Amino acid sequence: MDHRPWTMRYMTKQRYSVLVLILGALTAISPFSIDMYLPAFPAIAKSLHTTHVSFSLASFFVGIALGQLLYGPLLDRFGRKNPLYAGLVLYIVASAGCYFSGSIELLCIWRFVQAVGSCAATVAALAMVRDIFPVKDTAKVFALLILVLSVSPLLAPTIGGYISAAFGWHIIFIILAGITVLVTIAVIFALPESYQADKTYSLKPIPIISSFLLVLKNPQFYTYAICGAISFSALFTYLSASPFVFIVVFGLSSKVYGWIFAFLSIGFIGSSQVNSMLTRTYKSEQIVNISLLCMVVISIIFLIGSANNWFGLYGTIGMIFAILCCVGITYPNTSALSLAPFSKNAGTAAALMGVFQMAFGTLVSVVVSLFKNHNSIPMAIMIAVAAALAFVILLIGRRMVPEQVAEPVGGESNIMVH
Repeated sequence: MDHRPWTMRYMTKQRYSVLVLILGALTAISPFSIDMYLPAFPAIAKSLHTTHVSFSLASFFVGIALGQLLYGPLLDRFGRKNPLYAGLVLYIVASAGCYFSGSIELLCIWRFVQAVGSCAATVAALAMVRDIFPVKDTAKVFALLILVLSVSPLLAPTIGGYISAAFGWHIIFIILAGITVLVTIAVIFALPESYQADKTYSLKPIPIISSFLLVLKNPQFYTYAICGAISFSALFTYLSASPFVFIVVFGLSSKVYGWIFAFLSIGFIGSSQVNSMLTRTYKSEQIVNISLLCMVVISIIFLIGSANNWFGLYGTIGMIFAILCCVGITYPNTSALSLAPFSKNAGTAAALMGVFQMAFGTLVSVVVSLFKNHNSIPMAIMIAVAAALAFVILLIGRRMVPEQVAEPVGGESNIMVH
């Protein structure tokens, strides 16, 4: 039985754009929660008398990883919107908790809760892309979501830097809550339910575990989900290490860091849009192969150069820019290839894919925070390891993936744009 409403089958281009915009806004909640407070790290450290502000970032990643395991089954059982509402409300409450936090321990706890709420938006958006759009278009849609997502890295760090300097870091979390309220209103009035509640889907532990195992056994899923998550961890390495590298090592202000962060984000965003053009000519599998190979080469050069002091401020910016370009091309394709085999279990598959991403993101964030080196070498090491490992997994795993993956049963195109 196909649980996707038949009313979703036809829409205008304008409606298509509105859906992409709202889904993009949902996926932007978590990045906004990360990017906006990064420039405030030094201020938070001084305010809370701690040197471990990055632990609040790691706790956020843990919350997303665990929360997605919760929301995946709920989205498949109760439809997409009701669990989404619950997550958005939880996020707003937790943002208020972050505002009132007076210690790093409380901030880490509330950031964890905030992440659990935000991942409902991420998982729901990914599942709804699979619900609404045909498989052959999903890589293009993911690239469009990244275009909407680009508002976060382009604006959030700069805004966060100015807000922290003018009003204090606490206000950042009130603004995040306000943004989420606006997104919630858009979801209520403009985003249709794309998947009807499936009463046959059991929420008992054994059936849920069986559902996860069914997804995990698919070679295409575990190859591209794990490969994509490891390569994507390069972005998390950059997020965790860049405040230290640019503000402490190079001595830049939080405002200047915000502008550099915005510039570097152009690499990730721009390359994801180039990917939309590439998919017209090349298969996603081909694009992933080339982009990962390029990432391996560039990251090794970055590591060797960092170890030998080849790069100053501008050289470091250039190398990170190139690496983020590779990530921006790889991510939409690995995401599309991971979800392609599923229709009924799209929520579960999206949750697992997100868990892989956050698990590796948390790991690299914690590892990077433990380094005491006063240079960019720790960041370069983690990025190089991630690139090489992702490429090796791709080479091994793709041997077990069928060359042609047919549209799954119940997964026929359910949108026709007129």
